[in-house]
Amino acid sequence: MLEHDTAWRQAAQDIVRAGQRMDQRGWVPATAGNISRRLADGRIAITRSGGHKGFLTEDDVIEIDPAGRPRADGQRASAETLLHTQIYAHDPRAGAVLHGHSVAATVLSMAATAPAIRLTDYEVLKVFEGQKTHATSIDVPIFDNDQDIARLATAVAPFLGKMPGGYVIRGHGVYVWGPDMPTALARLEGLEFLLACELERRKQ
Repeated sequence: MLEHDTAWRQAAQDIVRAGQRMDQRGWVPATAGNISRRLADGRIAITRSGGHKGFLTEDDVIEIDPAGRPRADGQRASAETLLHTQIYAHDPRAGAVLHGHSVAATVLSMAATAPAIRLTDYEVLKVFEGQKTHATSIDVPIFDNDQDIARLATAVAPFLGKMPGGYVIRGHGVYVWGPDMPTALARLEGLEFLLACELERRKQ
């Protein structure tokens, strides 16, 4: 059995609270979404497969290795775990990854014909790393949904390091990350707010 020390319990609690926050906002319906956090010692904590993110307990958080395999027998991580470990492998500063399924992300990505959703001149753009003014644009790439997660990760790979606002999987949801859970949550809220604004503007 894995040792649940103080650092692990803090990571698990961070994930539980993030799940509650995302559920309150309607971003993780049914059993959708997944949440992970990397500890200072390199361990990766992630939500187990199949649980509702609004009702998580610490026991719903499992440890995976850098390849996404559960450390303990009998545990099952999300099928999309590889998209989390891909981010951690690419960015040594990444400490948390959030994946949600909002209405705005789903609808906009299915309606889009361009390879990205462009967000321009919004004040909230300043929540993303490297942005210091509203007078800018960020492209949020859209990748086609694929049940072959390894193949999807291969499509995402060339864009890593070039997506300050995260990315969207078409008809599916968003991926956002940050150096810690509060920053990742702030970026997720920022992205979801901006996607909701874009959706409202396109209704006019």
